[in-house]
Amino acid sequence: MNRKFLQGLAATAALIAGSAAVPAMAAPVRNIVLVHGAWVNGNGWKPVYDILVKDGYRVSVAEHPLTSFADDVTAVKRIVDMQDGPAILVGHSYGGALITDVGNDPKVAGLVYIAAHALDQGETEVANGKRYPSETSKTTDIKKTADGFLYLDPSKYPADFAADLPPAQARFEADAQELTAASVFSAPAGQPAWKTKPTWYAVATADRIINPDLERMYARRAHAHTIEIQGASHSVYESHPKEVAALIEQAAERSMP
Repeated sequence: MNRKFLQGLAATAALIAGSAAVPAMAAPVRNIVLVHGAWVNGNGWKPVYDILVKDGYRVSVAEHPLTSFADDVTAVKRIVDMQDGPAILVGHSYGGALITDVGNDPKVAGLVYIAAHALDQGETEVANGKRYPSETSKTTDIKKTADGFLYLDPSKYPADFAADLPPAQARFEADAQELTAASVFSAPAGQPAWKTKPTWYAVATADRIINPDLERMYARRAHAHTIEIQGASHSVYESHPKEVAALIEQAAERSMP
């Protein structure tokens, strides 16, 4: 066989082998899963949802029942399982406890906490709230039903939860709030996903539901890429959707699967 032909064949084989050894460039994550907290439902995510969808992301809002920690984890995991590829998991408030657990799923490429609990193993929201008392926890605004569900006094809800939303919107949300099983706040956390997944955090500096210093502790401990949104209430994801969406998009761009 012609020597030049054999040399060319060998060179081609080497080129193919070399190409196979070079990994393809990873693309930004396109799937986003938004997880709500206590005393609300997924509708509050709409301002953020609209921005992300406009920017080309595939966004799912995980509606969970707030009946127990196990039920809520199962509901969020179900949405993650439905994703067609890697996803960024975003949690607000108690939703942070959920993404800390569900975030261990191999489909989750990164975590974003929005004024949320980022618990370590064995911690509870109740215990951490005693270490860093919130303004609302110093009042009698949190009420309990006879069957063990918590809610915010509707007349106090706007000031406690949504002080930077339009008054009419805050009043509606107060009357439409989702009652939440008290047990979820004392459920001890398992292995936290933020120890192994890239993490982002938005601190709401005027939050009355979670002490902003507790939020800062969570962010610092998780080595999170952190922003502080000045004057933001606990409803920061509704009142400052541009900043929140920008942080989520940063996570999607930098959390390569």
